[in-house]
Amino acid sequence: MIKRALISVSDKRGLIDFAKELVQLGVEIISTGGTAKILREANINVIDVSEYTGFPEIMDGRIKTLHPLIHGGILARRDNKNDIDSMEKLGIKPIDIVVVNLYPFESVTKKHLLQPSALSLQQFLEEAIENIDIGGPTLLRAAAKNYKDVIVIVDPDDYPSIIEDLKKGEASIEKRFELAKKVFSHTARYDALIADYFDKISSSAFNTQPSGFREDWILLLRMVQTLRYGENPHQKAALYALNETPSLIDAEVLQGKEMSFNNYLDTHSAVLLASEFEEPVCVIVKHNNPCGVAIAENPLDAYKRAFECDPVSAFGGIIAFNRVVDKTTAEEIVQTFYEVIIAPGFDEESLKIFSKKKNLRLLKFPALSDKIKPSGFDLKRIIGGFIVQQWDTLEDEFAQAKIVTKRKPTEDEWRALKFAWKVCKHVKSNAIVYAREDRTVGLGIGQTSRVFSAKIGAMHALSSLKGTVVASDGFFPFRDNIDVLAQNGVTAIIQPGGSVRDQEVIDAADQYGMAMVFTGIRHFRH
Repeated sequence: MIKRALISVSDKRGLIDFAKELVQLGVEIISTGGTAKILREANINVIDVSEYTGFPEIMDGRIKTLHPLIHGGILARRDNKNDIDSMEKLGIKPIDIVVVNLYPFESVTKKHLLQPSALSLQQFLEEAIENIDIGGPTLLRAAAKNYKDVIVIVDPDDYPSIIEDLKKGEASIEKRFELAKKVFSHTARYDALIADYFDKISSSAFNTQPSGFREDWILLLRMVQTLRYGENPHQKAALYALNETPSLIDAEVLQGKEMSFNNYLDTHSAVLLASEFEEPVCVIVKHNNPCGVAIAENPLDAYKRAFECDPVSAFGGIIAFNRVVDKTTAEEIVQTFYEVIIAPGFDEESLKIFSKKKNLRLLKFPALSDKIKPSGFDLKRIIGGFIVQQWDTLEDEFAQAKIVTKRKPTEDEWRALKFAWKVCKHVKSNAIVYAREDRTVGLGIGQTSRVFSAKIGAMHALSSLKGTVVASDGFFPFRDNIDVLAQNGVTAIIQPGGSVRDQEVIDAADQYGMAMVFTGIRHFRH
């Protein structure tokens, strides 16, 4: 028999209707401060916690519900004689429903990290600390521990089903267990949010070294939605968000079908590559690899150049821009089928044109206007765990660069080499990128031999390779790569260097009159 409920919530969604239903079922309601005030304003009878316990809220509300009359009423096992005797002896009444959600620590601290303010870091920290809930998690954990006797609700979306169950007589033990399971996930995530925030600000607040790789790390994953399927139709899939910014998950979907698992993978790759450039750029990605990349003075010309690199592979691909898409660019794009277009924005005329392609997904992602530096770490799933690394980002890609051949690159070749190098780091190894100073010409992707990539990249080229440059994500192990590139008309090469046969490779380049730059940096992408 449900006689008594304790309600203390920061998320007021559905609260009034839920409380009214409880009252109609004859349930007595105990509540705290703001929640009690809202209930009274809705003409709902409520007993203040301080009245119920005979002990006032103290320390600016830091202590409200931490009292034996509250926690005894929650934790008491109804089938345990010792617990029942203690309740009778001490005047403890059973609390049968606990409805609690926590101080908004996540939204408060996310605001701190995103929005500049006149407040100092120490002031931010103080505000964050005051939004660390103590009584709430204690109530939730106590109720969840005693789920057999107490219904615990942390999510307002569960109100209707609970009321429906109570009207039928009682919530099942299976339902109570599921609610308890949700609570422990919720409080675990809450504590992890606090630990994560403290870690992010600790080096700045107290002049300590960043912790880097933590000894214990709870991933702050929150399910956003289930997806239609995974990489293949027989695989179930879901989208989870981390507490990080910028986040591709925050991109606004303006039209089109729901994003798929593969859509997200490809769009992620396109965004990272587009973010490499300050100039207007268009990146076309297919199967998680670029098939065309180009820069220009405007999005339209960038798109045309990128498309010309490989029109066949572009079909059904993903496009990323780092500029707002306009009408003329949209008119050109809709002549070919694409899955997703992501950009900082779309003008009204382009949206009208794209609206005729009902299934085409348009994503507005303002962060693409700037050079995106992913936060946190890059995680790869393996059986039984993760391997974790820093993101492949550097402040100056060419700080260690040196010319190793007799001939130096011309100014035009330097521009082309830098363009190719930016693209190369986003192509799966072994990666060979044939390019000019404003566009890719041929791409050798993901081969087990670098010379195979060099040959395949040349095979993919739809225009002459004479006078192009090449970027390689790893060193050349043999001179045969240089022979292939020279046969295809390549004039300059950029690569990490570091092979035991570097001199052999340099000599080959000198033989062909090529310029070669060693970066001292490798960009493998598996």
